[in-house]
Amino acid sequence: MLDKLIDAAPLFLQGAGVTMLYTVLGALAALVVSFVFGLMSLSGSVAARGFSRVVVEFFRGTSLVIQLLWIFFVLPQLGLRFEPMAAATLAFGLNFGAYGAEVVRGAIASVPSTQWEATVALGLGRFRRMRRVILPQALPEMVPPFGNLWIQILKSSSLLYLIGITELTFEVKQLQFDVGSMAAFSIALVVYFVLAQVLVAVTRFVEARAAAGVGRRPKAVVVEAEPVVTGR
Repeated sequence: MLDKLIDAAPLFLQGAGVTMLYTVLGALAALVVSFVFGLMSLSGSVAARGFSRVVVEFFRGTSLVIQLLWIFFVLPQLGLRFEPMAAATLAFGLNFGAYGAEVVRGAIASVPSTQWEATVALGLGRFRRMRRVILPQALPEMVPPFGNLWIQILKSSSLLYLIGITELTFEVKQLQFDVGSMAAFSIALVVYFVLAQVLVAVTRFVEARAAAGVGRRPKAVVVEAEPVVTGR
């Protein structure tokens, strides 16, 4: 048994590497979707807010499995063909990005109204207002929920075998006949747990940096904004 496990180790490691690759790709895609639709939901345009709401509720209200299969198997019939990597990244980005959009919206909405009023008084435009003042204060509130979504993407990567991607679960299902179901799936549990703890550590590091950045940001904003006020 031990010899079989040693022989199977490269396949476990390969599966874990593929799993982490798609976890990172999915997280990056979800991050982009989160900010796009999260900011659209706060737009002054009724059309933008309405479109954002429809997209977010659609992808939150439908199954990730169906979305993945629809993108990979149905869209080609409509003339849009995706490779497995692109299909997986798109499905993860849209599904988890829909949840992330609510995180972005809620975090920005939690910034005190006095901060918004101060940026207006300083004469900052909407873009600079968001980039220099609002987002730095909202970011620490976003990081923990985004960390949870990242772990959810990791666990959801086990669905990718449905479209032929040889991630960890796929490798385990192939190896169970050689090393036994108990050994194969027990190792998979441990590997997923270890990978999740890595993501937790990264999330805590990012959260600490984001929180520290809030303390430095206000001073820089005042210094850069003063010429705008005095120039009027």
